[in-house]
Amino acid sequence: MRKLQIDVQGTRKPLDRFFDHCVGAGRAGEMLRAQTLEQLSTLQESCHFRYLRFHGLLSDDMAVCREDEKGKLLFNWQYIDLVMDEMLKRGIRPVVELSFMPDCLKSGDKTVFWWKGNITPPADRSRWRQLIGALVRHFTARYGTAEVRRWYFEVWNEPNMDMFFAGSRADYFTLYDDTVAEVKAVDAAYLVGGPATAGLIEGAWVPEMIEHCVQTGAPIDFISTHSYGVEGAFDEFGSDRHKLIPVPDCVVKDVRNVCKQVRTSAMPNLPILFTEYSNSYSPRDNVHDSYVSAPFILYTLKRCEGYVDSMSYWTFTDIFEEAGPGPTPFHGGFGLMNEQGLKKPTFFAYRWLCELPDTELPTGDADSYAAVDDMAVHVLLWDYTLPKQDATNEAYFTRDLPSKALENARVALSGLTPGEYTVERYRAGYLANDVYTLYLRAGLKALDGYETPSAQQTAALAKLTSGAPENVESFTVSPSGEATLSVPMRENDVVRLILRRIGA
Repeated sequence: MRKLQIDVQGTRKPLDRFFDHCVGAGRAGEMLRAQTLEQLSTLQESCHFRYLRFHGLLSDDMAVCREDEKGKLLFNWQYIDLVMDEMLKRGIRPVVELSFMPDCLKSGDKTVFWWKGNITPPADRSRWRQLIGALVRHFTARYGTAEVRRWYFEVWNEPNMDMFFAGSRADYFTLYDDTVAEVKAVDAAYLVGGPATAGLIEGAWVPEMIEHCVQTGAPIDFISTHSYGVEGAFDEFGSDRHKLIPVPDCVVKDVRNVCKQVRTSAMPNLPILFTEYSNSYSPRDNVHDSYVSAPFILYTLKRCEGYVDSMSYWTFTDIFEEAGPGPTPFHGGFGLMNEQGLKKPTFFAYRWLCELPDTELPTGDADSYAAVDDMAVHVLLWDYTLPKQDATNEAYFTRDLPSKALENARVALSGLTPGEYTVERYRAGYLANDVYTLYLRAGLKALDGYETPSAQQTAALAKLTSGAPENVESFTVSPSGEATLSVPMRENDVVRLILRRIGA
């Protein structure tokens, strides 16, 4: 029998909140949408992420840079300011990913995604430096040095993949050197890093990046990279077919390997930021909609603790256009919420994790957290069982997939103040805050896969997936201060318990 043992008066430590450091969004232009900002507000009400990262800050849909009739660069920060202002209003700061290439600076016509981000190096390094210097000076003038010192500047996105950077590694290092020089010229304390590479495929450049900075003296303040949990390669338009890597620790292994690379390098104290991770890198993979993804997140994050400073989930919303706008309400988008703002099981995994108090208690169980404050004891536990797939993700996760019942978990508590208590139990799993399965069962997809739910249908699904407790019970703690709770569990369930002493 699975058993958690929690001594409320026992050993305590600060909860490592690396998991709420950062979350992803698609691109800067999407952050101008009212619906995107509304979803960001919803996210921040419970999760309070500290940073947000997205592509395309410098792409032409943000209108940051053009030439006059004499070839002089003219800058326009209006759209960038709108995005940054709205983020800061919501208590979230930017990881400023400096990409992609404005048309007036490009050296070629290669682009990526439906929205055609230009991936070529600058035709003239000095003009790129002019843009970066002007942008960082503008940030400083608008928001103040003290504020911008809390931001991160990340140079480009996945330059080790030719579909994201039409240059060599040497070209990227040149781009990095030019960029970091301009940022640091404004304020030497501003944080700049990279290489923002794609996982640990051959040539991921983490050791090489550090070596380059050691040899050249180029400043670097953090290492960033990415990891995903499917087999295959980059899937620009969501047309490939994937299966989950049949190893639960696939992302964990990447994180620990990068940690080893950094800690054994000449710069062993560099912070490590995974600025993208998920169980699939495809924007058309229904595993993102499935309840299976909720425990994947918690399983992965728990095992990355102590190895990484940030794990940024890609992404918080399905308002995301790399492969074009999502064609159906549930199209396998990355988001914690779909385009209509319906919350997926992954949303509740993050919400309940981020709402844990700051004081952690040991549980003796690898797939759980316990934390305490003056008001309550919080317990978060889950089961992550890799599904036995008989088809690719795109076929398998579009089915109604019942979960298998497991033996009840026992939560044995000690050190409680005697008296009367309530315990609230919340669940995300099959048909529990499981909006995609409920959507399938409602027959909405069967009517027409391209039909947008009506306002009434959306409201009905939102009511069924509100995150409310599934059960609230009362119990008595005897003078011994001990109590044992029996928790029903199924494969790939996430369960949250909150114990409150009545009258406390």
